[in-house]
Amino acid sequence: MAHDSVPDPLAEETLTSREVWRGSFLRVYEDRVRCPDGHIATCEYLRHPGAVMTIPLLDDGQVVLEWQYRYPLRASLIEFPAGKIDPGETLLACAQRELCEETGYEAAEWTYLGGFHNAIGYCDEKIEVYLARGLTHVGGATDAGEVLEVFTAPWRDLLGWIRTGQATDVKTIVGTYWLERFLAGEPAPAARAR
Repeated sequence: MAHDSVPDPLAEETLTSREVWRGSFLRVYEDRVRCPDGHIATCEYLRHPGAVMTIPLLDDGQVVLEWQYRYPLRASLIEFPAGKIDPGETLLACAQRELCEETGYEAAEWTYLGGFHNAIGYCDEKIEVYLARGLTHVGGATDAGEVLEVFTAPWRDLLGWIRTGQATDVKTIVGTYWLERFLAGEPAPAARAR
């Protein structure tokens, strides 16, 4: 494993980099790189501002979830609430904002669990994960065009939905397993990484 102070022997050297497309929040790049073995290759990838996902855990052991239509898949998926980080916004502020906007809940207790890269082959997006407890329903207001169906379910039901393929969203799968380990008394991934 490479450390910050030690050069990565597998690193690829960037020879040229150009932005080939810019959208409202995604940017596509095409870089020419020199691989460690001297081979010259082209890398195409997305730059993403990052996102935060919240695992909202109710006192009775249920979690707050949502069905959300995902256009690239032309299907609605079961997900934990999440959203992209706005410029200048802290991770916690993003988690709090998205939880309230999407589900109408606020939380009294926030625990940072860690972060993961969900699409390392073509995107630099990192999703940060918070556990939210002490929930109070205050009402929310989704963004225009953001139509969600919010529901609650026992968190253990997610394990079955993952096994049967009913829940396929990677962030929700990771969050479910991190929640399971956290509730079993294991340290959060963020604590283990330190």
